[in-house]
Amino acid sequence: MSQPQGHLEKRLGLPSVVAFGLAYMAPSLVMVIFGVISVASAGTAPTAFLIATLAMLLTALSYAKLSKHYPVSGSAYFYARRLLNSPIGFLVGWSILLDYLFLPMVAWLVQSVYLNAQFPEIPVWAWMLINAGLTTAINIIGLVLSNRVNMVLTAFSVFLVLLFVAYCLVFLVHHPAHDYVTPVWNNQTSVGGVTAAAAIAAYSYLGFDAVTTLSEETKSASKTIPRAVILVIVIGGLLFVSVAYVMQLVHPGFDFGGSGNEQVGGYILSIQVGGQTFADWTNLAAVIAGFASGLAVQLSSSRLLYFMGRDGVLSKRLFGWVSPLTKTPIWAIAFTG
Repeated sequence: MSQPQGHLEKRLGLPSVVAFGLAYMAPSLVMVIFGVISVASAGTAPTAFLIATLAMLLTALSYAKLSKHYPVSGSAYFYARRLLNSPIGFLVGWSILLDYLFLPMVAWLVQSVYLNAQFPEIPVWAWMLINAGLTTAINIIGLVLSNRVNMVLTAFSVFLVLLFVAYCLVFLVHHPAHDYVTPVWNNQTSVGGVTAAAAIAAYSYLGFDAVTTLSEETKSASKTIPRAVILVIVIGGLLFVSVAYVMQLVHPGFDFGGSGNEQVGGYILSIQVGGQTFADWTNLAAVIAGFASGLAVQLSSSRLLYFMGRDGVLSKRLFGWVSPLTKTPIWAIAFTG
């Protein structure tokens, strides 16, 4: 006898979908990669983020239009299969699936490394099990719990980033910037350098498209999802550009005192504006953002697996099954875990 089949329920509104998209992108990432972007762009990190935002906005407009016409959870896989042909859709589906399966690993690993640095008595592999297990449990229990946890974590993560910006502004009051244009363009800036930095900065926007995988669980999806896709890019872009600009004012130029120091540029600035204790607390933003990102990534990954299973590309019995109790594709979620 076959198991009873549940179905996905439309429970998400625009704020929830936008929060999932922002969590996927991880707002604190701008602090983490600031030093690398600053060096690559010769001290014009906000310009690099602005170019990346404009470039990603073009892709977002395409996703918004497609999600309006096809409000289903298949995302790029379904769009390619419907508008081009099944073989191309199959290739796109497997390609994006690799992306969606590797990203949870990255999110959990980064978070585990940060936690291990803070609590070295617990090994990285143990933190990995805790992070993956807890995230998987939350996503299996149901969308309502996932949404509530994500909203709280995303809000707190954004708050910590804004707190860091506030400390930077206080620092600038006591140490005024000599030039407010230099962070945007200076005599060492080149088009090639800025565009190369923008290509690196584009990594920060990974996942904005993942909100389309929530189409079948979103109210008025044909209207809500397109708006959410654009809002995620616009809000994320404004946050990245403005934070990078303030950070570049605090640390003009692109010399971080030694080769390799640019990789911890954000941490160096945290010490500069708030001291060692504050810098340690700002690491909390990365940990919280990492957990929220892992939650959102796993959620979207499981929905793509579910859609491909329902479509018969993957095992329909395994991946295409929704629990009638939790209204979630629990085997798809467990597989990503």
